[in-house]
Amino acid sequence: MPADTINSLDMKADLFERAETWRPILAARAEEAEAGRKLPQDIADGLARDGLYGLCHPESDGGSGTTPIEYAELIETLARGDAAPAWCAFIASTAAFGMAFADNSSVRELLCRSGVKTAGVFAPMGRAVEAEQDGQKGYRVTGRWAWGSGSQNADWVSGGCFLADEAGQLIMSPKGGPIQLAPIFAADQISFVDTWHVTGLKGTGSTDFQVKDVFVPADRVTTGFGRTRQDEAAFRFPAFGLLAIGIAAVALGAARGAMDDFYELAGAKKPSGSSKTLSEKALTHRDVAMSEADIRQGRAFFFEAIEAAWQAAQDGPVPLELRRDLRLATTSAVQSAKRAVDRVYELAGGTAVYSQSPVQRRFRDIHVATQHIMVGASTWETTGRLYLGQPADTAML
Repeated sequence: MPADTINSLDMKADLFERAETWRPILAARAEEAEAGRKLPQDIADGLARDGLYGLCHPESDGGSGTTPIEYAELIETLARGDAAPAWCAFIASTAAFGMAFADNSSVRELLCRSGVKTAGVFAPMGRAVEAEQDGQKGYRVTGRWAWGSGSQNADWVSGGCFLADEAGQLIMSPKGGPIQLAPIFAADQISFVDTWHVTGLKGTGSTDFQVKDVFVPADRVTTGFGRTRQDEAAFRFPAFGLLAIGIAAVALGAARGAMDDFYELAGAKKPSGSSKTLSEKALTHRDVAMSEADIRQGRAFFFEAIEAAWQAAQDGPVPLELRRDLRLATTSAVQSAKRAVDRVYELAGGTAVYSQSPVQRRFRDIHVATQHIMVGASTWETTGRLYLGQPADTAML
């Protein structure tokens, strides 16, 4: 076996060991992250230092070269400890992946720095105008982006933009659509708007961030998920599918964590007026079995669809039917995980109404995760239309 292959395998094994090491640490500090409404900086620094913020970064760019399946498993492991840092890790990983599409040596150098922390929002909520500063070509950017998960901990943050002229009018491509860019801002170029007052995933710090007339040099402006690279399987894998995978992995990990928490509670708690613990009650037996089935069924379809799409990407673009199945599987996994958590939340009774209850935290986190557009109700409609041979908007598949 070639030495570089051995090193690659060792690197991946180390990632799984590190994720397992982080799992109890994240669980123990979950309340701290919730109270601060963002990750403690030392947690973000540590996850990045251990390579868990760059899971989608291909080996050719100096990254770990994790496959989509490995990426999902690692995020799932972190989420079993606490969903919020797992969410930030998947956002950091997919943000870096979007930056890497540029095939830009300056961006590659930025991403390869040890312990680098990235974040970003793909949605084009900004405007970029061509400009020059100190003899350097670039863009002046103004915009405000919601859902900035992990941005308060990051070194570099990207924000989707449309290219505009000096008057603010959008500049159209030869094909007739607006030109989308993704400038990469240094941490000191952005400011935050305190909007992240939410029910769950509090520790992600997904507040709004903004820039006002900030200059970004051209070599730090990418096309985001624009398909400027097709040179290896990682860049042929569905980019929006990769984003959805992260959400589903967080949900599955949070659900497994909720089961862990409930099993510990069920062996000790005797409901008021009962001589039996929760673990001895027939209703508990039924609902636990149903929850285990939901998690495992959702997880099986999820990983089956990822594997099929990844194998197809080895040879070329992933066909529509596999992209369809991938998005269906991610949405299905999130809903399966939610059902499982809903059951154990109800079984936990009054214990789960207190904010310090880990079961309640999992319940709140997973219900926020279900609201992400990548796993929203429209996914069922889009994939259902495709199964029936009806026309459908597949741009985000």
